[in-house]
Amino acid sequence: MRCLLLVVLFSILAGCSTAPKGPAGDWAGHKESGKASFYADKFQNRRTASGEPYRHDLPTAAHKKLPFGSMVKVTNTANGKSVVVRINDRGPFVRGRVIDLSKTAFSRIGSLSSGLLNVRIEVLR
Repeated sequence: MRCLLLVVLFSILAGCSTAPKGPAGDWAGHKESGKASFYADKFQNRRTASGEPYRHDLPTAAHKKLPFGSMVKVTNTANGKSVVVRINDRGPFVRGRVIDLSKTAFSRIGSLSSGLLNVRIEVLR
């Protein structure tokens, strides 16, 4: 009985999620805040979850749920600088981090030496 109650409770909570399901267009306007990190050098030319190779010089990013191809504006909350990236990978898988940026994208809004940035993300399309 307890297991059944837990299943029902989790089903209800999942149905109340604020994250849209479905194609990228359904996500337009979705906003999140949290920490951004960037890919380590060892990932250069490795395959991303979308199948394309990761490249430091392209404005791309990883997100846990956003559809591949989504265009996302990432704003550093400390200095107001923004960059637009395309989602082509999954992650980051560290609590509190909302997006993993390519090195180029990260460096456009903050210093690589900081390692992490407080950011606000908004799905454009």
